[in-house]
Amino acid sequence: MNIDRIEFIAWMERIMERFDILKDHINASQKQRNSIDGEELLDNQDLLQMLKVSSRSLQRYRSTGKLPYYTISGKLYYKLSDVHQFIRESFNTPLARIKDKS
Repeated sequence: MNIDRIEFIAWMERIMERFDILKDHINASQKQRNSIDGEELLDNQDLLQMLKVSSRSLQRYRSTGKLPYYTISGKLYYKLSDVHQFIRESFNTPLARIKDKS
């Protein structure tokens, strides 16, 4: 069987379109899996990279109750909104301390 070049290119384009559809489907299902109530969940590794802190600091934030977390199948997750709230409170806390000392 002999396939001409134009037919081969057409087949390859269709295959690449299917790969793109599959990639989009995988990305969508992965985002759904890493979310709760439509909100994105971050794991420890995501948060360590985002906040640029050590794992010990992250543990301290959890144990003091500053950063809420959820355990699913033995793995720790954080809601993105909770992380944003933690960041806002962290920025506001030093300013409040300075004002209180004045």
